[in-house]
Amino acid sequence: MKVGFIGLGKLGRDAAEVLAEKHEVVGYDPNITIDGLSGTLEETCKDKDIVLIAVQTPHDLKYGGETPTSHLEPKDFDYSYLIKAVKDVDELVNQGTLIAVISTVLPGTVRREIVPLVKNGKFIYNPYLIAQGTVKWDMRNPEMIMIGTSSGHKSREVSMLYNLYDPILEKNCRYEIGTWEEIEALKVFYNTFITAKLCLVNMIQDVAMKVGNINVDVVTDALKYSTQRIMGPSYMMAGFGDGGACHPRDNIALRHMAKRLNLGYDLFDSIMKVREQQAYNMARYVMQYQMPVVILGKAFKPGIDQTIGSPSMLVGWYIENLDDSMKVYYDETPDEGAYTYLIHDKELMPEKFNPGSCIIDPYRTLKHSDATKHCVIKHYGNTRSEKINY
Repeated sequence: MKVGFIGLGKLGRDAAEVLAEKHEVVGYDPNITIDGLSGTLEETCKDKDIVLIAVQTPHDLKYGGETPTSHLEPKDFDYSYLIKAVKDVDELVNQGTLIAVISTVLPGTVRREIVPLVKNGKFIYNPYLIAQGTVKWDMRNPEMIMIGTSSGHKSREVSMLYNLYDPILEKNCRYEIGTWEEIEALKVFYNTFITAKLCLVNMIQDVAMKVGNINVDVVTDALKYSTQRIMGPSYMMAGFGDGGACHPRDNIALRHMAKRLNLGYDLFDSIMKVREQQAYNMARYVMQYQMPVVILGKAFKPGIDQTIGSPSMLVGWYIENLDDSMKVYYDETPDEGAYTYLIHDKELMPEKFNPGSCIIDPYRTLKHSDATKHCVIKHYGNTRSEKINY
């Protein structure tokens, strides 16, 4: 198939490159040029079977989640980049070319704000479930492929997406077809479900730290295999909260929707407050050791360099704001002396920790070795043998 791909940023580039393994793909991004993939906007749109639009729908940076957000006024995503991209693409595509929007939007947005802009092409909504650091694997092994149409029924345009994705898949995959509104809801609630799940798991961790004689892993290991009523083992390890560009901001946007629709409750406000309280609790635990703090893993998850929505930075923010004399460093030890280390990414651990340091492992897998000689290891969340003193 001849494919155009608009938006070659942190997720779009890898997605476009996977599609290019099986299709003839030209990509466009006003800020990025990729050899062998990039073309002009016109080259990306003209004479194509389908043009995919994967531009950002951002919030203000203050809504990222690496600092507290629950006190901020909830607001919708910024659709200005998406609206401009759809207008530009629709003006350039051949009559009847399929235009597929990948960007995350709140339920109701496509029908209200996006579809009226499409006058030359045909429209379909096709958000992705991909994550930074694993985009290419996620493209080849998706949990599901989501397709939104006006009626929620199969169509020629849906069949075109089958032809687009089937050749790149490494395993059988289910296609979920619904109305635009159903697929909008599926995408955004998928992300916020992860936030809620982690908040519940970390609540067990908080109970462990308050009550004592509880190893959180004993509880969560039992729950994660309770498949009759609790769905699967993913996100069932207590530790840091969720992070990234999607999860905190999607909860904020759903707070906005709950208020706009006058639902009478705001579950997502509570979820964001819980996320922040859990980070506050971890910060207080770290601070009790009265040493400068080194947080290993500034990014929102191990193995990447993106810090937006970083839960470890949120913990660091609380430490610095609870005691402005306590220094917080990220990803490296500044000099000699004892520190309190908080581990988010084990790949960033030094070959040897400074003697006299306290090493806090929220994932409870670190064991003593030559690297930790003359140090104390604390498994946050396991209080079976630890006196509660904070």
